[in-house]
Amino acid sequence: MYLAKFTCKTLRLALGAGLLAFIAAPHAQAQDVPKGMKKITSVEGITEYQMDNGLKVLMFPDPSKPTATVNITYLVGSRHEGYGETGMAHLLEHMVFKGTPGHPNIPQELTEHGARPNGTTWYDRTNYFETFSATDENLKWALDLEADRMVNSYIAKKDLESEFSVVRNEFESGENSPFRVLLQRVASAAFEWHNYGKTTIGNRSDIENVPIENLKAFYQKYYQPDNAVLMVSGKIDEGKTLALIQEKFGKIPKPTRQLPVSYTVEPVQDGERNTVVRRTGDVQMVACAYHIMPGSHPDYPAMDVLVEVLTAEPNGKLYKNLVDTKKASSQYGFGFALHDPGFVYFGAEVLKENSLEEARAAMLATLDSAAMKKPSGEDVERAKAAILKNWDLQFRSSERVGLGISEYIAEGDWRLAYLFRDNVRKVTADDVFRVAQQYLKPSNRTVGTFIPTAKPDRTEVPEAPDVAALVKDYKGEAAMAQGEAFDPSPENIETRTTRIEKPNTIEIALLPKQTRGNVVAARMTLRLGDEKSLMKKGTIASLTASMLNKGTKDKTRQEIKDEFDRLNARVNFFGGNNQAGVNIETTRENLPAVMKLVADVLKNPSFEASEFEKLKQEELAQIEAQRSEPQAIAINEYRRITSPYPKGDIRYVATFDEDVADLKAATIDQVKEFYKDFYGANNASIAVVGDFDKDEVQKIIDNQFGSWKSAKPFTRIASPYQAVKPQNKSFETPDKANSMFVAGLNMPLQDSDPDYPALVMANFMLGGGFINSRLATRIRQKEGLSYGVGSQFNASSLDKNGSFLAYAIYAPQNAEKLEQAFKEEIEKAVKEGFTADELKAAKSGYLQQRQVSRAQDASLAGTLSNNLYLDRTMDWDADFEKKIEALTPADVKAAAAKYIDYDKITVIKAGDFEKARKEQPKTDNSPASMGGNPKK
Repeated sequence: MYLAKFTCKTLRLALGAGLLAFIAAPHAQAQDVPKGMKKITSVEGITEYQMDNGLKVLMFPDPSKPTATVNITYLVGSRHEGYGETGMAHLLEHMVFKGTPGHPNIPQELTEHGARPNGTTWYDRTNYFETFSATDENLKWALDLEADRMVNSYIAKKDLESEFSVVRNEFESGENSPFRVLLQRVASAAFEWHNYGKTTIGNRSDIENVPIENLKAFYQKYYQPDNAVLMVSGKIDEGKTLALIQEKFGKIPKPTRQLPVSYTVEPVQDGERNTVVRRTGDVQMVACAYHIMPGSHPDYPAMDVLVEVLTAEPNGKLYKNLVDTKKASSQYGFGFALHDPGFVYFGAEVLKENSLEEARAAMLATLDSAAMKKPSGEDVERAKAAILKNWDLQFRSSERVGLGISEYIAEGDWRLAYLFRDNVRKVTADDVFRVAQQYLKPSNRTVGTFIPTAKPDRTEVPEAPDVAALVKDYKGEAAMAQGEAFDPSPENIETRTTRIEKPNTIEIALLPKQTRGNVVAARMTLRLGDEKSLMKKGTIASLTASMLNKGTKDKTRQEIKDEFDRLNARVNFFGGNNQAGVNIETTRENLPAVMKLVADVLKNPSFEASEFEKLKQEELAQIEAQRSEPQAIAINEYRRITSPYPKGDIRYVATFDEDVADLKAATIDQVKEFYKDFYGANNASIAVVGDFDKDEVQKIIDNQFGSWKSAKPFTRIASPYQAVKPQNKSFETPDKANSMFVAGLNMPLQDSDPDYPALVMANFMLGGGFINSRLATRIRQKEGLSYGVGSQFNASSLDKNGSFLAYAIYAPQNAEKLEQAFKEEIEKAVKEGFTADELKAAKSGYLQQRQVSRAQDASLAGTLSNNLYLDRTMDWDADFEKKIEALTPADVKAAAAKYIDYDKITVIKAGDFEKARKEQPKTDNSPASMGGNPKK
């Protein structure tokens, strides 16, 4: 995958910038360092070693979780591509999953080891990672895999012939997104010469026509030990791991070639630029970019703070001037922290009925004003608190550290993570004002038309500093305490969990344990109303939940956000239909205050009319953005067919038009009435997992929620099995390069039925594993028809109602091929079943994945909370996993044949099929269609 999914905050936060200071596990002593390797430095729990062949090794032991992560970062990305090579780094990322002589079927191995893997490509780097259960066998396998594919990947023509079209399909999926397309066009207009103006996914013709010889040469040049940084984090023995790394990687010789030096420098921009995109869509957008310093520059933290000051909700200047005034439905901004001088990007969404020009003028006026008036100290401190909170919370686990550090390695050195944190703390209002004055100039931005200027005011962007000098002798701060080595087995979780379950009051599950950084996670779920009382209230139920954190009787929306930031808490309120609730992540010392603030938000919402109107605008914009999207159209239609409840029922699936009409008709008085009638904790459950005082938390829960009762009773709304007539429907989505395929059927089954475990494994092998499942192997690996293909299986715990769903994104001209391949694989699975080896590998991978999920505190809190409602314990999980272990191929085949019938499957397709039909028919593997270079 290439990284092009951004939050509406800084890109640094979206990519997980920053690492947390941890107490390191005992590091290997000098005599323990293997021959051929030397220790370089240690900072806050991370130790760097240098191997004789050039490979840098970072070790980060963390015994508090039963998982380990191997992450290798290669210093090659789209910045290093030459003419005709755009997308090559990303295409190569796909190719190294195709196997080596020692690991011929990497997807199969990843599934068998229960790994959470992926690879990502960005401007300055490519990385590959696997998170897995921390066993000696798994660690040895992962290190052997990464060492082997560093220099022995096949990079074969036969694999390129199928994979290039998968990447092309990924390219086409990005072409469907107005946000992505506009970002790409603005960046390409902003950078005339530097490769940061070229999207990492690459140019379509380059993707389609790259010669295998060029790709192999690119691989052999950059995939070498002297151009890579390996990080191993998690539950590891550092001395043994170093020896294993030396064994696996030490035999790779240091290359004799010299890597080319990037020397292209983007010229100073000499005037405002403009770009216009005209494509099918439903929401207007305006955006602009400014050239800024490299991510390693000491001024970058001040730029990050400036972006937060401008875009934070609800107090940011852009938010107030665009969303509060209803000129736009949303706004966002983020900075690109890159090796070379990069850019900062701001944007806004505008409903079609509103004026795009007014929004554009308001956005540019706001950005211009940032360079004319110094921000308040309060705004700067608030922005710093938000950035540091996310920096802190996002990397309180060895898994996140192992992945997030790739960004700083790409900037120049992993220790830049700590310098970023330190420098954010030092940022002042004067610093923010200075960088705003230097960079937020009309002559330095790309948004409008060219305007001749007699005296251009140009910005000289600094080069990257001497990173070695910046990090030399850096020691960092004192590291944090370790957590315990927690066993995530159902038996141990059950033994250590305390439950308090009483009729007509909140049910509680408490699992205290020591965690790294004293982190604690909690989940609370409120259950509301019944089928009759919730009739025609679906939209109001959703809006009520969304309004909870918009202000209380004595706190504004901004004050609530500030307090959560001060308490280092990540809190998410959710709700809709007959549920509402909150997810909490914070630290032991802050949990009591956070829970009391959450109680205030839940029990005393103010429901301000102005915030309600802004929320409606945001919701309307989201619906409008889906109207022409193949994925949204196909999934919505599939849900309407397979869930045929009458209009007004809380389970009814509305059309886009109905959703818009309901939103526009909704009033704040309806929200207030809904809250008054339905909210209370007498049918609620809460689970807390992590580092906390059990007696203290129980007392807070009782005091804050024990007497909070809902006015109307709660009765579970059943969702029984409904047999529906299968349909095969196609929807036209003009000017969309990518299409969506959804297919599935309902089943009279619940998760306590004897056939449930067998169907779980049938789905896992058919389309639920990594890219080695039946559907992925056929449709993606062999035929190259889809970048994203898979399946899902679910069964209710309370009703005999299950469902099987398969999906794929694909080019519209491949619609018939894809549907035929899907049909053949379904029928083959039902008729022939699965092999013993296939089932054995699937069992291993699936059960390890469950163990890894239980090791995540937030996920475990959700499981424990749900179990309270279901009157289940973790004994259910233990028994279920025993049933999985006992399955035979005959069991799985019988269950699949009993419940899956292709003739009963509903198929929904959405795409620009009309355009595909008008084009001259060409096969993917014909020389003519590929410019003389046949590929599939």
